[in-house]
Amino acid sequence: MQVHADVGFRIAIDGSILAVNRLYSESNVRFVSNESSSTREGICTMLRKLGFESIQPDHIFTPAPVAAKYLTKHGLSPHLLVHNNVLSEFSNCINSPNGRPCVVLADAESDLDFINMNKAFRDAGRCCEHLVIGKPEETYFMSAVDDLGLTKEQVVMIGDDISGDVDGAQKVGIKGIQVRTGKWRPEWEKHPTIKPELIVDNLLEAVSLILDSQQRLKN
Repeated sequence: MQVHADVGFRIAIDGSILAVNRLYSESNVRFVSNESSSTREGICTMLRKLGFESIQPDHIFTPAPVAAKYLTKHGLSPHLLVHNNVLSEFSNCINSPNGRPCVVLADAESDLDFINMNKAFRDAGRCCEHLVIGKPEETYFMSAVDDLGLTKEQVVMIGDDISGDVDGAQKVGIKGIQVRTGKWRPEWEKHPTIKPELIVDNLLEAVSLILDSQQRLKN
């Protein structure tokens, strides 16, 4: 999200607000996060307070709403072991006796105890498959790509995590740009296996390079 979190408060990284505004005015954008204890609306409210006024809740991808969409699509009846703050994201998931039972496990905090775990997986049955929803899984990246109405070849992932963001995107076939902010570590400059398409100082530099090159191609 290109936000500094330090000494108990958050501030936007220099240039990030301008970068996001450019993306909205000249291209399109989705924000892909593994945040599992806040709703999209909660994240959006926090970011708008920091100055990211153009961001829309529906453009923020977090595991809970993506999981909820998957449950509905596949007719699953979930036992939820999730953070209380994101229960509302599953409001459209109907627990039906005809639905196949499943367990959704994510950041359940105090509810993640033996009693609840035992009940959840007893209801789901002994023979079950697992599905991970979140970075760096392919289906998670592709849910954002599909929402943009684009192909993966038309999309660029900009992130501060060389594994979850850049490598995850590249394995799907999406170009990955690494920024030297947030989780950035200097040793990633010469990572032995993960090679970003670009390594830049910040989000604004990445966005400027992408949009300016597109403009030159149009001309």
